[in-house]
Amino acid sequence: MTRTDYFHDPDAPSPNSIKVAVSALVQDDEGRILLIRRTDNGKHSIPGGGLEAGETVTQAVVREVREETGIEVAVVQLVGVFSDPGHVIAYEDGEVRQEFSICFRAKPTGGTLRPSDESSEVEWVTPNELIQRDIHPSIQLRIRKALDDATQPYFT
Repeated sequence: MTRTDYFHDPDAPSPNSIKVAVSALVQDDEGRILLIRRTDNGKHSIPGGGLEAGETVTQAVVREVREETGIEVAVVQLVGVFSDPGHVIAYEDGEVRQEFSICFRAKPTGGTLRPSDESSEVEWVTPNELIQRDIHPSIQLRIRKALDDATQPYFT
């Protein structure tokens, strides 16, 4: 299902739902960041997705990273809660979600890079290579906050 992200766009549709989502900045021992290219909008992103009934947010992070990238992770830190009402996501079925994502830092523990139905590309990139990728502003913010090494979580 395709999606269109609106970011502080006065012409954006009004949200009609909120779903708890998780995302993860996964960084290896070399400092490289795990990125995917989303199949639903073609943009590069950190892995993430919706929380499912019966799981914790950290279990959702581990599952989503594995599903989208083939990489196993351990969640190590809360980055923050991203709930900007100016970021809405419209889906072709008529759902329009307000952003609500809990972002974590995670470390790889195993697995092998591979794309999925949700990711057409999966790669490790250095922080300097991020500027060469088409990354939505809301994801750029999560990456910046994760790399800040702040002592307190970020929240909106």
